[in-house]
Amino acid sequence: MEWQQLEYFQTVARMEHMTRAAQFLSVSQSALSRSISRMEEELGVPLFDRVGRSIKLNRYGELFLRRVHRIMKEYEEGKHEIRNMLDEEAGEVMLGFLHTLGSHLIPDLIVTFRASYPNIRFQLNQSNTASLLQQLIQGSIDLCLLSSPDEANPSVEWKKLWSEELFIFVPAHHPLANRGAVSLEEIADEPMVSFKKGYGLRNVIDRLCMEAGFAPKIAFEGEEVPTVAGLVAAGLGVALIPDVKGLTDRKLVKLSVSSPECYRIIGAAWMKERYLSPPAQRFLQFVMHYFENAD
Repeated sequence: MEWQQLEYFQTVARMEHMTRAAQFLSVSQSALSRSISRMEEELGVPLFDRVGRSIKLNRYGELFLRRVHRIMKEYEEGKHEIRNMLDEEAGEVMLGFLHTLGSHLIPDLIVTFRASYPNIRFQLNQSNTASLLQQLIQGSIDLCLLSSPDEANPSVEWKKLWSEELFIFVPAHHPLANRGAVSLEEIADEPMVSFKKGYGLRNVIDRLCMEAGFAPKIAFEGEEVPTVAGLVAAGLGVALIPDVKGLTDRKLVKLSVSSPECYRIIGAAWMKERYLSPPAQRFLQFVMHYFENAD
């Protein structure tokens, strides 16, 4: 059944007159009659009672008309919703980002952006790098802010935005706690609190430890920086993590890493060949401009 047939049926049902309906639709009466007949054949029942030259919607037609009205209503509402989503001044952006960016950076970006575009809405999704990439490829988010992927995906565009320094966090009573800076190899024999395998930050940490000449002795694995920091504060190990805003536990001590340079790269990712709505394009351009100026 074609969409045009539904429109034809709706008009004929409203007018209950084939000739006037054909004139209103600017089609021949024979073409309109054939369209209604094909619909009735497909449904397996007549939709109109024909008395001489007159037609009247029967009980099957009345039932089907109610459904057609719903279909048309949903279609019009869908078009309206899509127009609103694509509205450059009042659309919607589906944004994914790392957990560590949610405490201050993402709110700051959105507040600054909405100073210029107050009616643009956001759907926010926090996750790890691997999950964000999967959501991006599946189309459930428009773009995302994440660490550099370990493997390049030809369908994903990724642009570096900034580098984030990583620090060694130790419990306050730790022998290294009174040092301002230490080399990474100095914690080679320490139990380490890290992230679950597959997380972008876990891959960065493992690589940095290998560069320093050792494989980390993972004692505990977490999913978010505050959880990892909490385990360190409890004396369960040391950690190499970014200095996320809010890590103010007095049981923690932050140490700079003298060697090697410890950092992770954060960037924006979006699909190369996929349509990006005007609001999402505006936000992406804003984010790139924001960090260009920050440099």
